[in-house]
Amino acid sequence: MFIKDLKKDLFTIPNLLSLFRLIMIPVYVVIYLGADSPEDYYLAAAILAVSCITDMIDGKIARHFNMKSTVGLILDPLADKLTQLTLIICLIIHYPVLLILIALFVIKESFQLIAGLFLVKKGEILKGALITGKICTTVLFVSLIFLVILPAFQGIDESIVNIITAVDCGFMLLAFADYVRLYCTHGAMIEPIKEDKTETENN
Repeated sequence: MFIKDLKKDLFTIPNLLSLFRLIMIPVYVVIYLGADSPEDYYLAAAILAVSCITDMIDGKIARHFNMKSTVGLILDPLADKLTQLTLIICLIIHYPVLLILIALFVIKESFQLIAGLFLVKKGEILKGALITGKICTTVLFVSLIFLVILPAFQGIDESIVNIITAVDCGFMLLAFADYVRLYCTHGAMIEPIKEDKTETENN
């Protein structure tokens, strides 16, 4: 069933935007790790900003034009999480304190992956991100983009990184707790995986 959905839904606009975000990950890595001027850091931050904008746009397009799909429910968060993970790993080179954040990130995402696989095995799926998860993603992207361009500024106290890390960890813990509650209580955001109605009617 998923393979059929993949072939049918992969080339919708929202899913193409998610694929675009995945393609931009190695581009960002090359530019950021090779940065040796303020302009390079600004360019790396601009790439991330474009990634954030396309993330917001694809969801609106999917809802407005009824392009929601099981493929999109998997591809969209996959692009988000891989972008976030890559971003944090790259930043650790400059800011080792972010090891705390990446540890929490891995724990949270591992839980969601395992819980999500259990749902799929039962024929169910989480139909979208929780509001706390969306807020966490927004805060994470904005704060980490700031850290990307931080080396371009002179005279800024880098102790601000500790504050940003604490804030990000706080929002991530809040989102983590909310997802644990959702999966443990089998909340309303969990729904059966819908079959392809067109295929059923044609049969």
